[in-house]
Amino acid sequence: MKAIALLSGGLDSTLAAKVVLDLGIELEALNFLTVFCTCTTRGETCLASQKAVDVLGIPLKVFNVSEEYLNIVKHPEHGYGSNMNPCVDCRIFMLKKAKAYMEETGASFIVTGEVLGQRPMSQRRDSMRLIEKEAGREGCILRPLSAKFLPASIPEKEGWVDREKLLKIQGSSRKPQMQLADQYGIRDYPCPAGGCLLTDPGFSRRMRDLIRHDSDFTLNDVHLLKMGRHFRLSQKLKLVVGRNKEENQKIQTFSGEKDILLRLSRIPGPLSLLRGKAGEGEIEKAAAITARYSKAKDMKRVEVLYRKAKVDRERPLSVSPLSEREIEALMIN
Repeated sequence: MKAIALLSGGLDSTLAAKVVLDLGIELEALNFLTVFCTCTTRGETCLASQKAVDVLGIPLKVFNVSEEYLNIVKHPEHGYGSNMNPCVDCRIFMLKKAKAYMEETGASFIVTGEVLGQRPMSQRRDSMRLIEKEAGREGCILRPLSAKFLPASIPEKEGWVDREKLLKIQGSSRKPQMQLADQYGIRDYPCPAGGCLLTDPGFSRRMRDLIRHDSDFTLNDVHLLKMGRHFRLSQKLKLVVGRNKEENQKIQTFSGEKDILLRLSRIPGPLSLLRGKAGEGEIEKAAAITARYSKAKDMKRVEVLYRKAKVDRERPLSVSPLSEREIEALMIN
């Protein structure tokens, strides 16, 4: 008997897979990679899930669904959680994908690490029923950590797994899972909460601003949200200011041909990216913000160079660094 285990690399999904493995079920792990994952390396794989399958000794299949997933984030039918996390729509989306892969590989059911009551939006009884129904997987999802609190699934009814050996965990406390991890000898679980940027309040503020001002945003725009300081200069204009050398390099990498790049002429400081429709006044303000975060922040006047991102010729601009009060009024926070 074979099953597909949805594996985020977090503790719950790892434990769920281990419980089912110990019941003699053949497992293949499935991980969905998005631009919002925090446990990735160059968008190629999930480091946490790879580490988990190394411990479990099972194969891992990774799908990068970033492009498709943007539509879920832009227009979640069931809304957002406390931040910009569309948890219910996310589960439906991933279970539909898992269903297709399950059928392709000849697996009989899906295993998840969901814990009843752990998350207020997607892990309630009614939400779980809704998610199963809309994903077209009613009864085919085994949640071994909370199974004894839930109606028996098809794998339990058919005797493929022994319900008596499944668990009875619920609520937001992590203690039962941590105790179980100790029993199994699982010591290292680097991504215990799932590793999604959309649950982070700071990132969510930037994401909310992006959706509000640019409904046609791309993966490139999302990548930029992960770096620098962000400022809203107008409805259609945003500035991103690098905080260190590494971020300056990333900003350079993600710049587009219509973007404007700004840097100080002779003084160490950030690289800034201006994205959107900018007139002379907006470019000057962006230069003043850039100067504020340089070693010239206390100077009366400073020269800032700016250019189109894909053009070598730079133009000089003399500005006064913007005041802290003016900075705070423009910062996206």
